[in-house]
Amino acid sequence: MTIAIDVHLDADAAATMARDVRAGLCDYPKELAPKYFYDDRGSRLFEQITELPEYYPTRAEREILQRRSREILDAAGCPSTLTELGSGSAAKTRHLLSAMRDRNSLHTYVPVDISEEITHRTAAELVGEYPGLNVHGLVCDFEQHLERIPHGTDRRMIAFLGGTVGNLYPRPRQDFLERIAALLGPSDHLLLGTDLIKDRRRLEAAYDDSAGVTAEFNRNVLRVINRELDADFDIEAFEHVAFFDREREWIEMRLRAERRMDVHVGRLGLDVAFAPREELRTEISAKFTRPRLEADLAAAGMELAGWYTDDREWFATALARPV
Repeated sequence: MTIAIDVHLDADAAATMARDVRAGLCDYPKELAPKYFYDDRGSRLFEQITELPEYYPTRAEREILQRRSREILDAAGCPSTLTELGSGSAAKTRHLLSAMRDRNSLHTYVPVDISEEITHRTAAELVGEYPGLNVHGLVCDFEQHLERIPHGTDRRMIAFLGGTVGNLYPRPRQDFLERIAALLGPSDHLLLGTDLIKDRRRLEAAYDDSAGVTAEFNRNVLRVINRELDADFDIEAFEHVAFFDREREWIEMRLRAERRMDVHVGRLGLDVAFAPREELRTEISAKFTRPRLEADLAAAGMELAGWYTDDREWFATALARPV
């Protein structure tokens, strides 16, 4: 049993944030990247969201992994290394790890996450739960540092769960899938969580819960910008907005200014004006059909090797392999 945690958040990360925020606040409509939700507080808020009654994706994906992990592993050739992008607390992933242990194939888990605190805590928990497990964690922005993921020589599965792939716009999503495909050896697989198109009311409720946790999560991006870039956003003066765009088939989250305001971002030397009710886009979450996902995978040089849904067919976990 070993634990190794490599941290790749350095001065480059600060420069990247500064560049991203400047570009987003100077764009129209204004926009902030969703990856900046996830400081330690934001990660804890998202863990709360996954347990909310309105937020079905986590429960639906958990159902799939509880019932079908063994089938998934068989289709993937019983990998011995599981790499997870955006691993968080690895709550759902334990179903895969347990199935790998039961097949005597579990050797290494590679969690890749932006939160150093959660990565260390999860690694310590897992080596206690799975005797003999090796954990090689990477604390990084996996969009920027994907190629830092260790290759190794064992049969491997890369998991990208939770529907997070839907947070990428179509062209960056295609580029990202191509980069993952380039990491896969002939016997490796990608396990990809995708939220499926369904009733608009159910989709919107999942991103606008009655307890207001998602609203607080959404506003947390402003707390991050205030702290990291010396900005003076009046956080409570922004209203949480979530809606389904039927044409683009994605959920959009925004923050709406309740009044006119001027925001100063000290470290950028940037002043930004908001008109009353002007909206700042903070996230998209694309929804899929099986044919759409198959087309995306094919364009990236992969093919579908397995398709697993919950009983209601609200969510799908797809197994892909290089062509």
